[in-house]
Amino acid sequence: MPVRIAIGVAVTVICVAVAGRRFFWISRLVRAGQPAPDRLRRNVAQTAGAEVTEVAGQRKLLKWTVPGLAHFFTMWGFTILLFTIVEAYGDLFDPTFHIPGIGTSPVLGFLEDFFATAVLVALCVFSVIRLKNAPSRRDRASRFYGSHTDAAWVTLLLIFGVIATLLLYRGAQVDTRPRQFPYDDWAFASHAIGAGLAGLGHSVDGALATTFLLLNITVISAFLVFVSYSKHLHIFVAPFNVAFSRRPRALGALDKTPDMDVENVSEDTVFGAGFIEHFTWKQMLDFVACTECGRCQSVCPAWATGKPLSPKLVIMDLRDNMFSQASRLLANRAPHDQAEARAGSGGDGKAAEPEPLVPGVIDPDVLWSCTTCGSCVEQCPVDIEHVDAIVDMRRYQVLMESSFPTEAGLMLRNVENQGDPWGLGSSKRTEWTEALDFEVPVVSGTVPDDVEYLYWVGCAGALDERARRQVQATARLLHSAGVRFAILGPKESCTGDPARRIGNEYLFQEQAKANIATLQSAGVRKVVASCPHCFNTLKNEYPALGGSFEVVHHAELLEHLVRTGRLRPGTGYQGTVTYHDPCYLGRHNRVFDEPRTVIDSIPGARSVEMRRCRERGFCCGAGGARMWMEEKIGTRVNMERTAEALGTGADVVSTACPYCMIMLDDAVRANGREDEVRVLDISQLVEESMRTPGAPGA
Repeated sequence: MPVRIAIGVAVTVICVAVAGRRFFWISRLVRAGQPAPDRLRRNVAQTAGAEVTEVAGQRKLLKWTVPGLAHFFTMWGFTILLFTIVEAYGDLFDPTFHIPGIGTSPVLGFLEDFFATAVLVALCVFSVIRLKNAPSRRDRASRFYGSHTDAAWVTLLLIFGVIATLLLYRGAQVDTRPRQFPYDDWAFASHAIGAGLAGLGHSVDGALATTFLLLNITVISAFLVFVSYSKHLHIFVAPFNVAFSRRPRALGALDKTPDMDVENVSEDTVFGAGFIEHFTWKQMLDFVACTECGRCQSVCPAWATGKPLSPKLVIMDLRDNMFSQASRLLANRAPHDQAEARAGSGGDGKAAEPEPLVPGVIDPDVLWSCTTCGSCVEQCPVDIEHVDAIVDMRRYQVLMESSFPTEAGLMLRNVENQGDPWGLGSSKRTEWTEALDFEVPVVSGTVPDDVEYLYWVGCAGALDERARRQVQATARLLHSAGVRFAILGPKESCTGDPARRIGNEYLFQEQAKANIATLQSAGVRKVVASCPHCFNTLKNEYPALGGSFEVVHHAELLEHLVRTGRLRPGTGYQGTVTYHDPCYLGRHNRVFDEPRTVIDSIPGARSVEMRRCRERGFCCGAGGARMWMEEKIGTRVNMERTAEALGTGADVVSTACPYCMIMLDDAVRANGREDEVRVLDISQLVEESMRTPGAPGA
């Protein structure tokens, strides 16, 4: 007995010490990041809800049914099997041990055996999935491309070892000490194995019980060490990462608004992230939380079209750089921390040289390929915020290094000098109203009392010919429904969205402050916007700079008008429609149902969904300021999306975003299908339905 105890205790103490040292080192490394005070101001109810749905409920994982269920049972299996770990250590000291109060309950015995069996089944599922999706250097289609798959196999083997030794030690215990095994036949797996071992004799089974008990403790302890040094660190880190994630979602507004006030800027001020230490502690927590599952990679429009950007590989590369720079990151801490840093990173005792993130860690083609569509963030099961990290690196390149794609420079100069990305100027912002047969009030002082909404037209809607047709249709529908609205006309200027997404935070804030001042001086209360990018910026990002307004998208307003009977679609349109979800309306702001409700209200419209829709909608390629940058690598994103839309056989590809309209229309024309398939905003579709069939313009 003393030998058994000595072996079990020694193995446990050694492994816990090794793993504990590693966990302590990682915690200090994460805390070496920049402050993120907003992440410590938690809404308790939202945080608890996230833990229940994301961690306990495995919400995102269960969207992928088969692997999701396998992971669900594995996670809950190990949670329930914590009871067996307590029992194993109790049995190490006292063979008659059982957990006080519940230790003889047949329900607990059943649950332990059920989940042990479920984990074994899940291991088989995981093995099949990994064999089926085995990556190679030439197989970009696999979501495991670039992941540490060898470590995954070791993990599966260790999990199998935990469950196998558990069931074997319990089975041998059933046969040798039936009165000491605390559970009856409800512990079905243990009793089944015990029946199989019965023929070996009590003495042999007694030795097996001791042997497998010690093996169970050893494998559990070794698994703890392995987890602390592998990507499976997420087992312990994920609950914390979820708890500190942005709520209610990590999309919409970017995480932080740096102070760009000239009075508060010094020579030491750094904007964005140029070196690993410029990231916040929450972003560093993101890096170590990555599971390398590849869900983000599998939905990334850049990766799907042959670009070098993989959100997963970006996070993995940043994590590797953080570990390699550990001795430098902790250099200002106590001497023993420096020693731990060198040991943890496998260093030779010398502080690592600072390594620029771009191009040293992240290739420029990777950085500038991102459309900031948010698919990666939407799919990540541990709530990693990839977009924020990418935009932070862009900020550093633009503001600190003056390094960005050449063609984007013209767009930024146009926004700065003319107030719009095309450089056409404010004098043209009311030209779209000339095609209307009614007058649109232009705010010169304050908004008149009888005006319900300020219509934020947006640069594309005011200046691009195709997008103009969208805002003209929207204006006519609002007018016909009796909605009083006005526009700013020449006073309207770019919200700054493309500047912010490309990394020019200074230009964004200058645009934002000017627009906020204009809106506030005009006494604006309600805003309706046709562009999802303007909608997102006005609604989610201006409040951080002092501009809080009630903002709706025209799809939401049209849905309200249809639902209340103020707008009645007719039979002027007959055909099939497929709806494309704009990223900044759908994924970023959860407006999925309203546009579809509007389309479904048209009697002659038959809706057909694309395979990738709603939360999994595929980007048009215009976001992240990509609208003004050439796609020189791989397939054009808009061509990929349009091919899917054309594959539905729909007569109309509908959307609710001027950028999406332009990108999809370009791709339809590039495919030579413009005579068969039209790209229309939902407002144009409703307006067409309200015309008399056969009448001019129908």
